[in-house]
Amino acid sequence: MLSIDRIEKTFFPGTVNERRALAGLSLRLDEGDFVTVIGSNGAGKSTLLNAVAGRLGVDSGSIEIDGRRVNRLREFQRARYIGRVFQDPMAGTAPNLTIEQNLSLAVRRGQSRGLGRSLTRKLRDRFREELGSLELGLENRLTAKVGLLSGGQRQALSLLMAGFTHPRILLLDEHTAALDPQRAALVTDLTERIVSQGGLTTLMVTHNMEQALQLGNRLIMMHEGRIVFEADAERKRKLTVAGLLAEFGKIKGAQLDDRALLT
Repeated sequence: MLSIDRIEKTFFPGTVNERRALAGLSLRLDEGDFVTVIGSNGAGKSTLLNAVAGRLGVDSGSIEIDGRRVNRLREFQRARYIGRVFQDPMAGTAPNLTIEQNLSLAVRRGQSRGLGRSLTRKLRDRFREELGSLELGLENRLTAKVGLLSGGQRQALSLLMAGFTHPRILLLDEHTAALDPQRAALVTDLTERIVSQGGLTTLMVTHNMEQALQLGNRLIMMHEGRIVFEADAERKRKLTVAGLLAEFGKIKGAQLDDRALLT
């Protein structure tokens, strides 16, 4: 499914600002795996997601999706395989387009565009059905501009859009971090439902240890561009926040993200 083999990424090489963000990192996700990623400040978590998505090129190593090496594919070319939700609710949608226009673009992600009608009655019926599952009333607001929605509504819409075409890989980059606790809980529950129902292979970065334990069947901890701790499904079920803190305490010189204990 997703195979990451010894990838390296260094920013500003050869300068006083040189920083090694990924240090020979290897990771494999099988079909249907849901891996949560936690770690110290500057551990390379978002760099890992950007490398998989094609937003950043790696200096060495390989990234394969379904056995195909994608290192040379640019971000828009990988879009046919990958769905992504960002931390900023404003990043995953076009605010000046309507809900149905945003959904129409999501349906055609990674496809060639023609001159045919982008919105049909059949497609609108599908949009209403999918939006109804969010239980936010958005199915009755198809022609509303997305910029008028709240942050939680936009993030729920972004999540729905990311999973709309059943991507081979779903990337979630701290996608509840900018929301208040109530809306974060709603989006977390929605994440669990969409991933489970779609059987989506998912890689999720989070600063929230309780969320990292609640979601997914595997967990990894990163530090200085490496994976320093892994828990499979059985071990993850037995883990607690205190246990994760104990594992983190074994990393010499690491400073925990100061949001990591937020719930």
